[in-house]
Amino acid sequence: MEQLIEDLTRGNVTEVKVVLATVILALAVYQVLLAAVAYGWLRLPFLGAHSASWTHRASGDAILVLTVVVAVMCLSFYGFEEGGAHAVAACVLLGLLATKVLAVRLGGHLGRLLPLVGVSILVAFAITWLTSAGDFLGVSG
Repeated sequence: MEQLIEDLTRGNVTEVKVVLATVILALAVYQVLLAAVAYGWLRLPFLGAHSASWTHRASGDAILVLTVVVAVMCLSFYGFEEGGAHAVAACVLLGLLATKVLAVRLGGHLGRLLPLVGVSILVAFAITWLTSAGDFLGVSG
C-alpha cells in the first residue's frame, strides 16, 4: 500500500497530504458557515436556509471522502509511530465524524447535538491540521 501511495503522489506524499488537509480544513470552516445559515443563526441575502442545508450535506460528503483518503495515506505511509499528538487528534476527529453521521442517520434527540458536534469537528480538523500540515508549512510553534 505504501508503494501505491508513493506512486499515486509521484513521491510527494507529504505535499499531497498537506494540500488535501488544507482543502479539508477550508471546507470545514465553510461547513460551519453553511450550518449557521441553515439553522437561521446567520442570514445572508444570497443564500437561503434550504440551499445552505443541502450544500452543507453535499460538501460534508465530499469532506468525509477526502478525510478518509488522507487518513489512509497517513496510516499506510507514515503509520502511528510518527504521529504522536497528530495521531490522537486524527482518531478523535474520526470518532467525531462517526458520531455526527450516526446522529444524522438516527435523528431523534441526537439531532440537538449536531451544532456542538459540528463545531467540535471543526476544532478537531484544526488541531489535526496544525499538528501535521501546520508543522510542514511552518504555521505552528
